This record gives sequence, structure tokens and C-alpha cells, in this order.
Amino acid sequence: MARDVRPAESYDVLVVGSGAGGLASAVSAAHRGLSVLVVEKEPVFGGTSARSGGWMWIPCNAPAKRAGIEDSRETAETYLKHEAGDFYDAARVEAFLDAGPKAVEFYETETSLQFDLGPTFADYHPDAPGGMDAGRSIVARPFDGRELGPEIKRLRKPLKEITFLGMMIGSGKELLHFFNVTRSPVSAYFVVLLFFKHMRDLLFHGRSMRLMNGNALVARLAKSCFDKGVEIRTRAPVRELLKDDAGRVIGAEVETPEGRVRIVARKGVVLAAGGFPHDPVRRKQLFPHAPSGHEHLSPAPPGNTGDGLRLGEGIGARVQEDLPHAAAWVPISRPVWPDGTRGTFPHFVDRSKPGVIAVTRSGRRFVNEAHSYHDFCQAMYQRCTEEGGEICAYFIVDHRTLRKYGLGYVKPFPVPYKQHIKSGYLFTGRTLEELAGAIGADPVQLRKTVETFNGPAAHSEDPEFGKGSTSYNRSLGDPEHKPNPCVAPIGDGPYYAVRLEIGDLGTFAGLATDANAQVLDEVGQPIPGLYAAGNDAASIMGGNYPGGGITLGPAVTFGYIAARHMSGGNS
Repeated sequence: MARDVRPAESYDVLVVGSGAGGLASAVSAAHRGLSVLVVEKEPVFGGTSARSGGWMWIPCNAPAKRAGIEDSRETAETYLKHEAGDFYDAARVEAFLDAGPKAVEFYETETSLQFDLGPTFADYHPDAPGGMDAGRSIVARPFDGRELGPEIKRLRKPLKEITFLGMMIGSGKELLHFFNVTRSPVSAYFVVLLFFKHMRDLLFHGRSMRLMNGNALVARLAKSCFDKGVEIRTRAPVRELLKDDAGRVIGAEVETPEGRVRIVARKGVVLAAGGFPHDPVRRKQLFPHAPSGHEHLSPAPPGNTGDGLRLGEGIGARVQEDLPHAAAWVPISRPVWPDGTRGTFPHFVDRSKPGVIAVTRSGRRFVNEAHSYHDFCQAMYQRCTEEGGEICAYFIVDHRTLRKYGLGYVKPFPVPYKQHIKSGYLFTGRTLEELAGAIGADPVQLRKTVETFNGPAAHSEDPEFGKGSTSYNRSLGDPEHKPNPCVAPIGDGPYYAVRLEIGDLGTFAGLATDANAQVLDEVGQPIPGLYAAGNDAASIMGGNYPGGGITLGPAVTFGYIAARHMSGGNS
């Protein structure tokens, strides 16, 4: 029996997925005079981007130049060669470095997307050749959600684990105000005012209207799309790509609540469906810590199941699977919700705070905790594999540190914390030996580890791992704790711990593409009419994580590049 397919719709460009890569492709194409349709399988738009920190790593960007920060294309190229090693893709990196500043200028002058600079946001390996102490990471400026009008209801909400009662918190100075709320009248006033505005928004709008981070990025891109007449069609998964007799991709069949519809795309189809963080089959194949495909956690939306990769493979595209790391790793803890289900909390900030160390069940430290989350998880996997135990670790803190900085989903004073002990999220013990018993660690070794750490830590030193030794380490420490904002001794009990597992912030393995964002076939030739952006395209970082925003920076840049190529432009 033949499938019931509704009459075809025709556009110049069809974009599959509504995260930053997809929306950047859409708005860039629309500004070049092309008609565009965005389709999204979930009932809301924004993808993982809307849940993210929203940072974009783009060297030589305009905000950095306005701040007087000196960078160069050659310096950035040197850094990426060091970071990517044997997996350095010269053609695509050059395209990214050439187009990145142009893309930023385009978004700032032609769209609603505006940027702020992270003035102290260092590259993750700032001491490597070509590394920088600041200037390459930018973030979308906060956005008033009311500017989206009724479309705000379809914007994916931020990851609730990294909000406070649904309120989004910016990094940098704003985050410091929250840490200092009980110690500074200025900080207290700032936080109370924000909280009052948030509660007002909940009353009148059902969600926060002060959009920050990745939510602001997506909202600004979506507003720009709507301003150019681009439709974002939700609840519309793509089932099949369509090719003509010459092998050119000419559109796709899309499932909608009204039935299946054939979408013709005269200029091209862009795959930007968010990679495969929730595809257990590909995770089993590519994630060494997930032998069954299920020993892995991801804060990505559940709909990110690898659709874009499978659609590409279905017409002969190649997935690049040989990168040394198939995803961007991040330590995840699992807070318990009132209904008994568990969340996924990615640990971005607390790793760098003074008085925080991480141990495996052997009771030993294994890493400079303030290094990047990607490096942290690599060290965690290596140590646990060497020890032959479960792939997990624990953050250890004393009571003073817990109440000053919080730990994971546990918030600082004055927010209560004992409910997290009752739920099993937060482990505790009056002594280090009691805590070791609670987490299944070696009690003798745990005490030895803390005593070994505490001696030098009393002088703000960490000779074993060098915590606080780089500008990136220090940028996320406590600037009021001197001389080393990342190191302090662990004091008297009671003690606390949270369990860490390996998760991801996006996948690196993806469709092989060229410098024009065209998807490549098995022999390395472009498939006419097919493009990829965001995590559906293989990362240009060679399986490494050079700095904050190395997924979203290339996503919005290659979205710009794809639109430029589809329109026949070269600038």
C-alpha cells in the first residue's frame, strides 16, 4: 500500500534541526534572499544549544577587538594545530578562521544576535603554543523573551539543573554575586532584585523572560529568523532525504501531525540535528566508558538521537569515527527530583573552587580538578581503568566549603541542603573515614590523600597536580581567595561528597564535511545539495577541547558558510 504523502512544498533551503547551527544556517540563507524552512522533531525549538552555556569560541572576533585584545589568525592556527594534533583538518580550520570574524560581523550588523566578550575567559590550554588568556570566547547578550511574542512558548527552556528555581544565571560577575549574597550588601541587593523580577515573570508568563546564555543565543537567532519570514516547524521529524537521478539531494520527506509531506529544497538541505548523545547504539560503538551504550549521561534533549547522521549515511555519507574522543566529556552528577527521578548536573564551576578535590574509590586524587571538564573526564577514565573499578569519582569538601560555594546541585548558604542528604545525592560523614564508608572508598587512603593535600594547600600550593596554575584554572576560582583562587585546605568535618559519572556536552564524531560545510561521501567527494552544521558535522577540533564554545563557535560559523555556498556567494 502506497504511503499517503501530502502535496509537495518548495523552498530554496531546508534546515533539519533548530539549534544554533540550524538557526544560523537559516537566518544566514534568508539574508541572502533564499526561502528557508526549519523543521524540528520535538515540540519546542532550540535543541541542546538552548540548554547550553551559550559560549562561542571564535578567534579574532569583533568584541575582542573592541576590548583591545590582540589576537591573530596565525596565532589561532598555531593553537589549533597543537590541539588537534594528527587530526588537524587544515582546509576546514582555515575556512573557520577566515569566516568566523565575518560571521560575527554579519550577525551583529544584520540580525538580533549581539555578543558580549568573556574578558577573563581563557583558552582551556592557555600555556600551549598559540593559547590565549582571554578574547576568543563570546556569548550572546541577555535577551528579553517578550520580544519573541507568542513564540516564547515554543522556545526550549534552559536546563533546570543549572538554574535557580528556573532563573538563569550568567557567568562571571553575575555568578560571583550569587556566591557573595550573604557577604556583600551589593551582591544581596543584586540577587534579590533579579529574583523579584524572575518571580514576576513566573506569575505573568509562566517562565523567566530574562534569557541568558544558550537560551539567549537561540532566542536571538529565532527572532532573526522570524523577522525574515523563516518558519520553524516543530513536531516535524525528517524520515528520508530525497535525491534526483544525478545524485543531488533535492529535499526530504517530513512527518507532521497532519501527515507526511515532501519538502523540495532547490539549493540544499542542511543537517543540524544535534549529533548522537542519546543514541545508545553509536555510543556503544564509540564511547569506551559505555560498553553497553547505556553507561553514559547527557544533558542534551532526549530527541538528539543521531537522526542527522543516519539520514546522511542513508544516502552514502561517511561518519568520521576515528577521532581520539567521540564527544566533549563533562563530569555529571545526578540530583534526585521530588518524584524520585534523577537529573543530570554538569559540573562547570565547582571543580575550580578552593577546598574541592576529586578522588576515585581508591581514595586518591587523579587530576588537577580545575582543568577543563573534558580533560577531567579523560583522567577519571584512565585512573578508574587502571584501578579496575567502576568508572566514577567523587568530589570531597568540608562543611565550610559546601556552605560557601555549594557543590553540584547543592546551593550555597542560605539555601537548605539536608534534603539532598536524604535523597542520596549528597553523601556525608562526620569523619573522613565515615565519608569513605558512605561512598565505598578506601578510608586509610582517603585520609592520607587529604593530609597530603592539606600541607601545601595551607600555603595555596598544589605540588601534586598544580591546581590554580593556569589562567583558565584561576578564571573559575574564587578571586577573593588569595593568593591562589583554586586551592585551600580541607578543614574539619562534617564532610560531603557527590558522585560523578562521565557525560557529554555534545558529540564530536559526525558527518565528514569539507570547507564549504558540504557533506562528503565514502570516497571524500561532496554530495551535491547536502550540508551539515553543528554536531551533525565532525568536529574541527580533532577530538580535543581547546576552549569554551568550541562546539557553538564552529556551529554558527559553518551555518554562515553553508548559506554562503548555497547562495553562490564567497563572502
